[in-house]
Amino acid sequence: MSVQVLTLPGWQSSGPGHWQTLWEQRYGDRRVEQHDWMRPLRGDWLARLDEVLLGLPADRPVVLAAHSLGCIQVAAWADHSRLTARVRAALLVAPGDVEREDLRVLLPGWAPIVRRRLPFRSLLLGSRDDPYCSQERAQVMAQDWGAAYHDMGAGGHLNAESGLGDWPVARALLEELKKED
Repeated sequence: MSVQVLTLPGWQSSGPGHWQTLWEQRYGDRRVEQHDWMRPLRGDWLARLDEVLLGLPADRPVVLAAHSLGCIQVAAWADHSRLTARVRAALLVAPGDVEREDLRVLLPGWAPIVRRRLPFRSLLLGSRDDPYCSQERAQVMAQDWGAAYHDMGAGGHLNAESGLGDWPVARALLEELKKED
């Protein structure tokens, strides 16, 4: 059975030029839609991921492709969900540092960041000049989550504004994650 890639956008979702949106169009990845992208409630976002997983065939492997707040969502979800065995791996891109004061105010209820090891393979792609998370903080998150860290150079927030298009480099890394151990 083919692997289902679920995309987990961050705050405000991912627009038409974002790599997640382009992957959904090109590869059939499925977005985990949220009820409110502008005022994200942590509990709602975690429950929504469970709902989507429960709607998939139980034997279908899943890989998560998360961006920004979606990375923080994956860590929080994995800490409490009983469905983590359904996930083969996760690609975590440019996590937002919701413990920073400016982001804590914008995204209440998301701090502190869950720092436990993820129960599935994971790879974190970080940028040296991400305005929402320093490279050092991203590396610490990767270590805490048990994720391999991949330095993407100076790429900003690794979103549509970064000019990545459908981002073939990251897709190749995702394809590696899709393979069984």
